[in-house]
Amino acid sequence: MYKNKADNGLNNISGKRIREIRMNLPEKTSQNQLATRLTLAGLELDKNAIQKIESGQRFVTDIELKTIAKVLNVSYEDLLDL
Repeated sequence: MYKNKADNGLNNISGKRIREIRMNLPEKTSQNQLATRLTLAGLELDKNAIQKIESGQRFVTDIELKTIAKVLNVSYEDLLDL
């Protein structure tokens, strides 16, 4: 059977790590600030989308994951490690 949710029922496995990395950046970075940085990098995500990704309510595409990793200055593998 096809499975498109994580074992914990969430829609992604990277949201928790994205939030953790964002919160631990040297400069305090809000969800809104991250959304702005992503927009400047060419990815249109607003604060609400960031909130849904971090809480596991929204799926994340590979293109989004790659850009989020670039903006957070980590590898995309770092976002997938649990």
